[in-house]
Amino acid sequence: MITGYTGKLGCQRCGAVVSDRHGIGGCPSCGAQGVPVNLHAQFDAYDPIASAERAQPGIFRWRAGFPIEPNTSAISLGEGDTPAIRSDALADRLGVASVVVKDETHNPTSSYKDRLAAVAVTKAVEFGARTVVVASTGNHGAATAAYAARAGLECVVLTASTVSALMVEQMRAYGARVVALPTIPDRWTVMKAAVEEFGWFPISGFQSPVVGSPPFGIEGYKSIAFELHAQLTTTPTAIIVPTAYGDGLTGIFRGFDELRAAGHIPSVPRMIAAEALGTHAQALSAGNTDVVPAIERQPTLAFSAGSPVGTHQTLATVRNSHGCAVGPISDDAIVRAQALLAREVGVYAETTSAMSLAAAERLSDEGAFHETDELVLLITSSGLKSSAEVAARRTAVPVIKPTLGDLVAVLATKADA
Repeated sequence: MITGYTGKLGCQRCGAVVSDRHGIGGCPSCGAQGVPVNLHAQFDAYDPIASAERAQPGIFRWRAGFPIEPNTSAISLGEGDTPAIRSDALADRLGVASVVVKDETHNPTSSYKDRLAAVAVTKAVEFGARTVVVASTGNHGAATAAYAARAGLECVVLTASTVSALMVEQMRAYGARVVALPTIPDRWTVMKAAVEEFGWFPISGFQSPVVGSPPFGIEGYKSIAFELHAQLTTTPTAIIVPTAYGDGLTGIFRGFDELRAAGHIPSVPRMIAAEALGTHAQALSAGNTDVVPAIERQPTLAFSAGSPVGTHQTLATVRNSHGCAVGPISDDAIVRAQALLAREVGVYAETTSAMSLAAAERLSDEGAFHETDELVLLITSSGLKSSAEVAARRTAVPVIKPTLGDLVAVLATKADA
């Protein structure tokens, strides 16, 4: 079995290298300087395409590019192989050559977080963990709970008291113990203590300032790049990803960078972060190179990515790919984009996911695209996850008498947007 993994984690900022058992909390050297930086798995030169193993389940066909040992059994629920849907209507609307919607709602828990959880939980089993723990307001927790159940591990989800009831129910359905805390930082405080005192394996970030999720799961997102390479005839010029801490954005970029290094593509796509509050957009506009200053938390329909803090890895990914960050994105823009995706493409996107199209529309209005651009919009999660929040904005379904005349009359009125 081919693997490129070295068993080491490295810092892209200072070059420090540590064992993968000692780098989950970020780079200690940069942290001591007041700069929170995530570490990432290091790989020897390998070819992601030539090393693919079709007999492996789900995304583990790409396991040579994952930070797991060759003899570790994959914890898989058949994730990956999600559709890449071309939309001429969106391409015309945005004034570009093509638009592809990468529909991650087809994953087992209806979210792209399954790719992270599959690799991270596999690593937890490799390390001999008995309990995994995650701080999450939704998809991250549901995915972790599902893969922990598959692996036979205990799962604890620390969430916020305001989290969606639908999200909580999905987590609990998989057997996770879900506990709510008063604030977002409270989750990290308790989680950090549990990791240090009980030896629980973290599947999400757990410290402040944040650096992103532990390195292992982030590598699972590389599989999106590998799939797109197989599904498309050309390399996209830009990929728009709904972003909070940049795990998905960074993982996809790392996948394309490995394809470039192996000679399969000439260059990497521009990575564009679509964000609810504009955390990274403000930092980039201010010229910040290392630290993302916190901004005021605001309510947003994109609750899965409504973070007022950001990460070094997001800044680095955007800069290294010559991309950008777009935000803040309003609730009205999100709802319009969600409706457009459903009605023009047939994809029901979670409110957070709809930010990829909302960001593309803003960039198109600003003249940021060229007519030869080929875009990928990442749809990270199903609209069913946010259906209650959007339904609350709609008018009630009309109730009519059982006559054709009443049906015709109500159909003649303007439909609810």
